[in-house]
Amino acid sequence: MTQSKILVIDDEEFITKSLKQHLEKEDCEVLTAGSGEEGLEIFRTDVPDIVILDLNMPGMGGIEALRSLKKINNDIIVIIITAHGDIETAVSAIKLGAYDFVEKPFELDRISVLIRKANETVHLKREVSYFRGEKYDTYNFSNIVGESGPMTEVLTLARKVAESDANTIFIQGESGTGKSLLARAIHYNSKRASEPFVEVTCTAIPEALIESELFGHERGAFTDAKVAKKGLFEFASGGTIYLDEIGDIKMTTQAKLLRALEEKTFKRVGGLKDIKVNVRIVATTNKKNLEGAVQDGSFRADLYYRLKVFPIYIPPLRERRGDIIPLALHHIDKFNKEFRKNVKSISKGAEALLYKYPWHGNARELRNVVERICILENTETIYPEHLPTEVIKYIDEHVDARDAIELPNEGLSLKGVERDLIAQALKRADNNQTKAAKLLGISRDALRYKMQKSGLL
Repeated sequence: MTQSKILVIDDEEFITKSLKQHLEKEDCEVLTAGSGEEGLEIFRTDVPDIVILDLNMPGMGGIEALRSLKKINNDIIVIIITAHGDIETAVSAIKLGAYDFVEKPFELDRISVLIRKANETVHLKREVSYFRGEKYDTYNFSNIVGESGPMTEVLTLARKVAESDANTIFIQGESGTGKSLLARAIHYNSKRASEPFVEVTCTAIPEALIESELFGHERGAFTDAKVAKKGLFEFASGGTIYLDEIGDIKMTTQAKLLRALEEKTFKRVGGLKDIKVNVRIVATTNKKNLEGAVQDGSFRADLYYRLKVFPIYIPPLRERRGDIIPLALHHIDKFNKEFRKNVKSISKGAEALLYKYPWHGNARELRNVVERICILENTETIYPEHLPTEVIKYIDEHVDARDAIELPNEGLSLKGVERDLIAQALKRADNNQTKAAKLLGISRDALRYKMQKSGLL
């Protein structure tokens, strides 16, 4: 038995001593109290995992003690000891949240079995609490990088919606903008955080199966339906169901989804019974113009406007360039830990190129670029020569050389920019100094002098 801390509350000294000796042999730490009042004091200071509580005690009775214990910690596991024949009171205790009960006289082995089962519950609750805490830490709004004005507005709205009782939230944005991350942040920062978060990628489910996946089916509903099956809406009850790329679901499923949104009920495929659920729907789409789908009849207008009760639009990264460098630094910190690297900074020249690149894959593409650099390069500073070919090629083809580097408000190091440009020229010239000098419009001797001064020679 894994060690746990147990508090025994009983006015009979023989029982407290017997249980203490027996449970200590099974590697438990055992505390004892001779009254309900004393037990509560010990409970507040020593925080046991399990309480064994006698119902019939002078002074504070067991039922009153149970209520007080539950007020302090509603999740505490309480095993009741009751006199023979007093089953009615024991049942009342179970209704108040007691874990189980034993009748006097009891066998110590019976207590051991109950403690083992209770221990499993304790450790399961700890694991659930740990993973919930981990999820909260991971998907906390403070972990979403967004320093630009547009992203600050998005996060402000998302926080308000998360804390509200809104049952329908609609997130729009291009692929890679962070819709999934924002959906999770809304769930794990809401009153539903302790309930399930069920993700459904609508494009990944075959059209013929999506209705069954969402709403379940009854036995015999179709050829392979040998048993009844719950749908994802039922599994998400009390929590959040995240419908990714909702714009791609078929019209018949849209009708059933609309009913689930409006009436909080649905029927399983092949079923007649209405199933009621309490679920928040967070739907997302990367379609630029879902209204166009409404106009051409491929998406129901009534569902579209029902979803748009709380719309949130995440702008593409190219429209919030103030987030590019903070995002890159955020990913550098993450990948330093993951790959045991020591990248400390991005040079001004590299920053300028990252800033100019359009990032059609948005934050996801930026993350991939940073990950690739952290894997392949052993450097403390990211310079232009470390950037992937597609970034350099785009700058060469689309950006005027005079605009390649912008002077930020806080200024920059001219020496650092010069070093970046020399390194970039050498890379493009395959380290041929004559060609690199020509690219920079200086002599080879001048280039060698500057390379030596910059530590590149």
